[in-house]
Amino acid sequence: MDTLRPVPLALAAVLACVLAGCTSEPVTAPVEQQAATTDPVAGLVAHGEYIVRIAGCNDCHTEAYATLGGEVPLAQWLTGSALGYNGPWGTTYATNLRLTIADLEEQEWLDYTATLHTRPIMPDFMLRQMREQDRRAIWHFVRSLGPAGNPAPKALPPGETPPPPYFQLVLPPIEDNAIPG
Repeated sequence: MDTLRPVPLALAAVLACVLAGCTSEPVTAPVEQQAATTDPVAGLVAHGEYIVRIAGCNDCHTEAYATLGGEVPLAQWLTGSALGYNGPWGTTYATNLRLTIADLEEQEWLDYTATLHTRPIMPDFMLRQMREQDRRAIWHFVRSLGPAGNPAPKALPPGETPPPPYFQLVLPPIEDNAIPG
């Protein structure tokens, strides 16, 4: 009588488990999806954090975020920056979004971001092109952080030299109807 060999059976069981999608860890939904299924506001907050991360909001609106490779505590996020962006338009500073949003109701934020036109280098077109649900999620996330920090410096007019630190942006001349690149 033939006896079953334990090694081939064990390999067969592992292979069957892999093919069936078995894991030793329970499969859970991403945090954003989990929050959305249990609490709609928590889902908006989680989705807003995701949008802020991937859209690069922190790159300018959080002091030293890019320099530190994104390793900035959440408590310091979106409090503005003293780094100026200087060019033909003058000098622009990234605003403290936590103070801005603290003063806006949700509908005010939605109206504001739907028609936003700011000074360079803010890519305001990105906000205008976002779905309302994404802009709503950003509002909920930033509001969940609470107001913090100080207002960013005021923009400076063209020709006025900003105090350091600042980026100097020199743009090439653009011919009529030409797109650089």
